Amino acid sequence: MSDNGGPGNNSPWGDEKLDLGKFKKDMKLPDKVPGGSFIAIILVLIYLGSGFFIVKPNEEAVVKRFGKISRVVGSGPHYHLPWPVETIDKAVVTKVHRLEIGFRTSSRGSYQGIPKEAQMLTGDENIVNIDMSLQYRITQIENFLYNVTRVETTIKDVAESTIREVAGREMIDDILTTGKNRIQNETLIRMQEILDYYKAGVDIVAVQLQDVSPPDEVVASFKDVASAREDKNRFINEAEAYQNEVIPQARGKAEAMIQEAEGYRREKVEKAIGDTSRFNNRLEAYVKSPEVTRKRMYLDTMEQVLSKTDKFIFDDQIDNLSPFLGLEKLGGAK
Repeated sequence: MSDNGGPGNNSPWGDEKLDLGKFKKDMKLPDKVPGGSFIAIILVLIYLGSGFFIVKPNEEAVVKRFGKISRVVGSGPHYHLPWPVETIDKAVVTKVHRLEIGFRTSSRGSYQGIPKEAQMLTGDENIVNIDMSLQYRITQIENFLYNVTRVETTIKDVAESTIREVAGREMIDDILTTGKNRIQNETLIRMQEILDYYKAGVDIVAVQLQDVSPPDEVVASFKDVASAREDKNRFINEAEAYQNEVIPQARGKAEAMIQEAEGYRREKVEKAIGDTSRFNNRLEAYVKSPEVTRKRMYLDTMEQVLSKTDKFIFDDQIDNLSPFLGLEKLGGAK
């Protein structure tokens, strides 16, 4: 090793040349250190060096001094006073942890149901099996480490009790069909409230109902119920389709009848108004000249009557009218 303290030199004394004799004199160290003292110095250095620790990038560490929280440190190298003055506890804070309720999956992907956890009673007194998974992450490491004993077991117990509470208010039809999302949200919110009350230092990221099914003993009956429900929905849809077809037709016919009646009404009203106007005109004319008006009315009436019949005009010198009228055929028919 070079005695220089320039670049590349690991000497802690900077650029000055290290003179051991001067160093001993300045520090008033003896020229010879007894063997026992040297070992003691080595042990002290080892003891002081034990205070160095490294926190991984996905971790945080809590430093406690005489059992009381002193500080929280993030990733990187750090130093704390050695035990028993200060101690450290670490936890992974960036990882999203997963818990399973009602089932277990192994590292190989095998699935095993836990009926004791999965079976629960619904609001309409039916039994249902619910397999649920939840995800959480650590938000406050000091609360996570020290406020709750066996915090992961506590989270699991809270999850199991909460899903039983929520399912106990629901009907089994809603649990098996359309109510899953609502149940998941209610369970997540309720769990977070309880864990916040415990000051567990965790945040529930997601709650998911993995499988919801009736017990094996009543699966056949539930299938029959589901089939009946499907038939019911089909009949309702068919009836609504028929209703949507018939009602517009009936409304169209009704509107047509109303329009027709309105036209008939207008026609009759206009005709009555016209007749009234003609009658008033004739009355006025009759008052002025009755004879002329009567003759005019007679001629008008005869015009209307004769226009609907056959008319024959004969000379008064014709004696026999039968050939002209075709009456001789009547005689032959007899």
